[in-house]
Parts: sequence; structure tokens; C-alpha cells
Amino acid sequence: MVGNNFWIRTVKSWIERDYPNLITHGYKLTSADTPDYNCVAWAAEDDQNWWWPDTQGLHYWPPGVPREETIEAFKQAFQTLGYEVCEDHGLEEGFQKIAIYANSNKVPTHVARQLPSGKWTSKLGQDEDIEHNNLQGLTGQPGYGEIAYIMKRPITG
Repeated sequence: MVGNNFWIRTVKSWIERDYPNLITHGYKLTSADTPDYNCVAWAAEDDQNWWWPDTQGLHYWPPGVPREETIEAFKQAFQTLGYEVCEDHGLEEGFQKIAIYANSNKVPTHVARQLPSGKWTSKLGQDEDIEHNNLQGLTGQPGYGEIAYIMKRPITG
């Protein structure tokens, strides 16, 4: 992590402008920006690809999943990784969880992944990764909208 105080202040100023709920709910920067992957890939634990269902096929999207910006397509993409819809976003021993956010038009906007501590990790577009204390830190407008789905899968190995 870059230790430059000016850089940290600059990054935090735009994050807190775009996601004001993070100020109340708490977060910390965990990595510098990179265009190598996005939030969907980060939630899928893939830091080598940019995941998006673009119709041109420029970005990675799981085979057999419709290339469309719908909550259903995002749900299906994570089902290919063993995730299933669940109701509770709380920490559950033996499971890893993700949260799919959507805007008021039900278009997916973001995916976050739960950490073993119960906190969450997110990649903010092509920008920084953050650890946030809960899902509410990224909700609202400005923000990523609301939670559309919580999904979980068993932790293996």
C-alpha cells in the first residue's frame, strides 16, 4: 500500500464524495488503483480479468451465462462459481458471501465479497480496493444503489 499521505487524502476525498455512507459506516484503503480487474472480478477472486457482460465479448464473462446487464445474469455468473442465493448477509461459519448491488432500474452496479472477519472488500471500478465494515457503506445515491442479492458458497480446502 502506498504510504504517501497526499495520495491517501486525494483518494479518500473522491471516495467519500462518491460513497458518502462510507464516512459513517467506516472503511480503509487496501490497494492502489489498477485497470486489470473490476469489482465483479474481485468478488470472484480473479485479479487478472475484467468481468463484464458486454455484448461485444471484450471482457471476461462465464461461458453459458447471458451477456446482459441484468441482476439475473450476475446471479447466474456467480452460480457458476458455486454461489447460491441466501437471505442473510451476516458472517456464517464455513461460507463465503457476496453481495450484488443494483440501481433503481434494477441494473447491476457493483459486487462486494465478505472477508473471513465479517467485513467486506470491494474494488471501486478501475480504482482502489477497499475494506468496508458493512454493506450499507456503498448503498444509496450517490453510491451503488441497493442490495439486490446476497449469495453464499461453502468454503473449501
